[in-house]
Amino acid sequence: MTHALAVPEDTDRAQAAGIKPRGTLTKMKDGRPRSWVAVVSMVVLTVLWSIPTIGLLVTSFRSREDAATSGWWSALLNPITSNWTTANYSGVFGGTSDMGAGFLNSIVVAIPATIIPIMFAAFAAYAFSFMDFRGKDVLFISIVAVLVVPIQVAFAPMLDILGPRGLGISGQYIAVWILHTGFGMPLAIYTLRNYMSTLPKTVIESAKIDGATHFQTFWRLIVPMSVPALAAFAILQFIWVWNDLLIAKLFLSADNATVIVKLQQLLGTQGQGAELLTAGAFISMVLPMMVFFSLQRFFVRGLTAGAVKG
Repeated sequence: MTHALAVPEDTDRAQAAGIKPRGTLTKMKDGRPRSWVAVVSMVVLTVLWSIPTIGLLVTSFRSREDAATSGWWSALLNPITSNWTTANYSGVFGGTSDMGAGFLNSIVVAIPATIIPIMFAAFAAYAFSFMDFRGKDVLFISIVAVLVVPIQVAFAPMLDILGPRGLGISGQYIAVWILHTGFGMPLAIYTLRNYMSTLPKTVIESAKIDGATHFQTFWRLIVPMSVPALAAFAILQFIWVWNDLLIAKLFLSADNATVIVKLQQLLGTQGQGAELLTAGAFISMVLPMMVFFSLQRFFVRGLTAGAVKG
């Protein structure tokens, strides 16, 4: 009996000393107990999601013959006897593909095509959230409805409008900037408007009482509070523009082709450059991964807040 009564006392003493009993689940920052099912599921999903990237990396250091005769996992199981080579990376940078110029062209395309739609969408989202004007709801619904329209149906008329029979800017950077701005605006407006609608309206009303204009309210209050949503969409837009092949191939010339177009050209007409494709693909992933990890802390927070509020 005495021993049975001593167990809670020992437990309380251990908890007071910061010692967790064996078998007790750890707690998250918000105080909720951590679920081992969630932890195991997260680890399994992370491993499964990383397998293609690991296979791409391993294959990029193998010769064409080895990659054709055995799987990439065989090189990991027998790392000493495998024939590792860096010739694929040398071929990417030292050949006629000119991947370095493709990187610069992709940066020139991706940065404005990310900033411009976010800037215009932020202004529009502010108007839909904090300004009253006739037809606001109908206009917002129309913008959201555009999301269901495939962008491919607009390529033929856009080729006419931007081509020699229209503005004559097809093949230039500005044509791709306009297209990515137009195609990215609906989702940007929808996401940012839903996020801004969750912001406290008392702050906006206080700014109006103090005599602040809409422009001042937007830049001094709304933009700082909307950084998570802005960063989250910036990640998505940058990755979409960086990985775009169809728009860049149709509306850019060979002189300013992006890295993805250069990567597609590595394969050749008969697949003779297949061994270079893995090395080039892995190189093209570096910059988007850097952008994602630098803004990662805003990603989930911004998307969650913009997805559950209407």
